[in-house]
Amino acid sequence: MKLCTTLYGETFSFRDVRDVLGRANEPRSGDVQAGLAPRSMREMAAAKWVVAHLTVKDLREHPAIPYDKDEVTRVVEDGLDEAAFRRVAGWTMAELREWILDPDTTGSDMGEVSPGLTPEVAAAVAKLMTNMDLVMAGRKHRVVVKCNNTLGMEGRVSSRLQPNHPRDDLDGVLAAVKEGLSYGNGDAVIGVNPSTGSVQNTADILKGVKDFMRRWRVPTQNCVLSHLAVQMKALEQGAPLDLMFQSIAGSEGANRNFGISVKMLDEAHDMALREGTAQGPNVMYFETGQGTALSANAHHGTDQLTMEARAHGLARRYQPFLLNSVVGFIGPEYLKDGKEITRAGLEDHFVGKLLGIPMGCDACYTNHATADQNDQENLEMLLGLAGVNYLMGIPMGDDVMLNYQTTSFHNNAALRELLGTRPAPEFEAWMEEMGLWRNGRLTARAGDPSIFTKRGAA
Repeated sequence: MKLCTTLYGETFSFRDVRDVLGRANEPRSGDVQAGLAPRSMREMAAAKWVVAHLTVKDLREHPAIPYDKDEVTRVVEDGLDEAAFRRVAGWTMAELREWILDPDTTGSDMGEVSPGLTPEVAAAVAKLMTNMDLVMAGRKHRVVVKCNNTLGMEGRVSSRLQPNHPRDDLDGVLAAVKEGLSYGNGDAVIGVNPSTGSVQNTADILKGVKDFMRRWRVPTQNCVLSHLAVQMKALEQGAPLDLMFQSIAGSEGANRNFGISVKMLDEAHDMALREGTAQGPNVMYFETGQGTALSANAHHGTDQLTMEARAHGLARRYQPFLLNSVVGFIGPEYLKDGKEITRAGLEDHFVGKLLGIPMGCDACYTNHATADQNDQENLEMLLGLAGVNYLMGIPMGDDVMLNYQTTSFHNNAALRELLGTRPAPEFEAWMEEMGLWRNGRLTARAGDPSIFTKRGAA
């Protein structure tokens, strides 16, 4: 395994695989902060050349964190499909990239190889791709999953209806739910970020949203994004829970910072299958984001993209219904501007898809980042072209509880119009019954939440 090269008379040597992966990455503020970013464009080019000649086997044998020191590494290694790995073990990253982008390579082909790839491989090949490459490659691989409805099918893009309220007022939450549904949002999940972490509050929101879903026969999923332990206690007390949520990261230490472990995730997954209200079989919802491990000082000298891929590798163990990269939420300390946020969003989507994950993305930014609405809409359109499973949907794109900017009910409706895409099939049929959708488009009734009161709602 060669970790050096000479470009234009200048020799570049890299300490180890982690070092060369970091130097090969497109620049971003978090990697600069950690001292892992390329120190010049020449060094980045040299590092990409070295990465291009690493093999799938090389990267498997040199995980970002050793097997005996990290349970995420153990989850990935122990779960690898040996037959799929043997098929590609000798391929270089350059060869893998060309194979993925070959017009004759299908999503089914990628799906056969996917179980034999480690997260480090997925991250490495992404580093050799342009933004357009990432869109083309991500679009090929459709990851279809089933909970109460079906996500990820060709020609469809879904959304998480995010009806957050600063006081967790149930009437306020349901008001946003009604508006979002009237625009065709919410087929991925109606997922509430609670402002408090109490078990009772979590249970009340789960019940209130589920009661509404049942009354109006809305074919979607409910979720409250409390800590895993809180959701498990609410479920024990009889709360109706479709999807079990947790933020995860790419190292054992970063997950410890979230107050979770693989054992706890295993228990929650089993509990959701046994006691949850979802039809299944996919019952987990994860959120990730580049910079999570760095912010916890648990990145082990590994760049943000590679650590993000490792989080996806952990998620693969649970066959989730949703994985959402909250790409611009952590802040400009990790992704400083619209360009870095856009690149990270496309990377995360492709890497997740390559690892067999049903990827969504929160195309978002915080108010102290150098980004604006145009950056956010550009990323949303690119993700739509890339075949993203779902996006966020909140009133006016402005989350009044979390104080960040993301995609709105209107954005998502416009994206479907622009790309000719549809909601999840079960949800589309419900919208037609409600008079909100006809012939593949929203009707004149769309955007009117009073349909839920005019027809006798409480």
